[in-house]
Amino acid sequence: MPYKSTRSNDIEVHASLAILNGLSEDGGLYMRKDFDKLQIDLRSFQHFSYQEMAENILCRYLDDYPKEVIHECVQKAYTHKFDTEEIVPLVKLKNTYILELFHGPTSAFKDVALSILPHLIQGALKIQNTQDEIIILTATSGDTGKAALEGFKDVNQTQIFVFYPNEKVSTIQKAQMVTQTGHNVHVAAVEGNFDDCQSAVKKILTDETINAEMKNKRLSSANSINIGRLIPQIVYYFKAYMDLVNQQEIEMYEKVNFAVPTGNFGNILAGYLAKKMGLPIDRLICASNENNVLTDFIQTGIYNANRSFKTTISPSMDILISSNLERLIYLLCEGNSAMVKNYMDELSLKGSYEVCDLMKKKLQKEFFSGYASDEQTERIIQEVFEKEAYLMDPHTAVAYKVFQDFQKAQLNDHKTVILATASPYKFTHAVMESLHQDAAQDEFELMKQLHEVTQVSIPENLKDLDKKVIQHKDVIHPDEIKNYILEKLGE
Repeated sequence: MPYKSTRSNDIEVHASLAILNGLSEDGGLYMRKDFDKLQIDLRSFQHFSYQEMAENILCRYLDDYPKEVIHECVQKAYTHKFDTEEIVPLVKLKNTYILELFHGPTSAFKDVALSILPHLIQGALKIQNTQDEIIILTATSGDTGKAALEGFKDVNQTQIFVFYPNEKVSTIQKAQMVTQTGHNVHVAAVEGNFDDCQSAVKKILTDETINAEMKNKRLSSANSINIGRLIPQIVYYFKAYMDLVNQQEIEMYEKVNFAVPTGNFGNILAGYLAKKMGLPIDRLICASNENNVLTDFIQTGIYNANRSFKTTISPSMDILISSNLERLIYLLCEGNSAMVKNYMDELSLKGSYEVCDLMKKKLQKEFFSGYASDEQTERIIQEVFEKEAYLMDPHTAVAYKVFQDFQKAQLNDHKTVILATASPYKFTHAVMESLHQDAAQDEFELMKQLHEVTQVSIPENLKDLDKKVIQHKDVIHPDEIKNYILEKLGE
């Protein structure tokens, strides 16, 4: 069985059970490291559609899924669900490229994976031959919540709970979540920050008492701790590369860089997995906001979450505990689960850990890191719009600024692709202020004003969002999440 816990090689499962469980019973994340079996023949991908690439990659990773099941999952996820047949179009700017990941039903990159995860879970239920109801628990810093709700609403044999930090997501993000309809959806604001939400959810996922209280129910997750969320994100790295080849921007096998706005480390980890599968990536540029724990980690080898939490204009990256980093550590230490467990225990007890010198060297060879302040983020939004008539959201602007830092470092001269993770209309206040426009009014009115100023189209799914009925008003403390779940399930 190819999937092992990052914290114990004695725990191993097939893909379907890894996806259903979400998190390993010992608190570790499911991962595989047999990349010799996952290599891609690049030339075979050159003229594939997005769907064909997705099927090919998923068939390699999902060891116990029949090919016809994967085909059905891909078709359901990506047929007529995005506002472009390309799914993730590549846009050329003067000195870089933007991979737009926000053309899905909620205008955020999470749609790419969360459009298919519900179908993968349905497939896993059949493979495992279980009638258990799946209870999806999701912590969100903004975008995952709505994308998960949209993907799982009214899905049979499933209920979904989404927890977001109260007053720490954008007005648009909050409106998307609290107006969500569906007979099986539950949404609550949590007093605290994203790390509080995430820690509480991960604790519950491994809580034996709650599992014992829920007969014929199985807890799982839609966060990128679930391997079924992570694997579909690999696809768009290959798609971007093939677009560069087919547009004659690079030669086949020429190396490129990717700059990724990074919070929970899932998006950039997908790029690392693509590289391990043979995609010619030179550097992965890890871009953080002022919650720059990852920047420091890559530069020093010390992960230290003992710092003040900052609320920024790029809220989806306001994270101090990056869960998916555990998978990277597992790969960098060549599957030494005891070492990973020690590091994670130190993080839990002391809020920090330091990797060995060899792992530091590996980190710095694969990754470049940097961060942007809010002021720098606003400057990038303004400059890129004025010079290139391209409008970025704050998270993408963070990645652009760190890409500029990378250029100044002169580490290589390969072409670089920047991942654009959200529509600028999800953060209208920050974007309007960046353009030096009056931003002192309602965010929904700002959408219209932003359109007038920029002529960039408003995504259909965001129009009239303020006119929808609020369905969810609960505000709870992190310690109340467990009882909240049990109460809702008992209704």
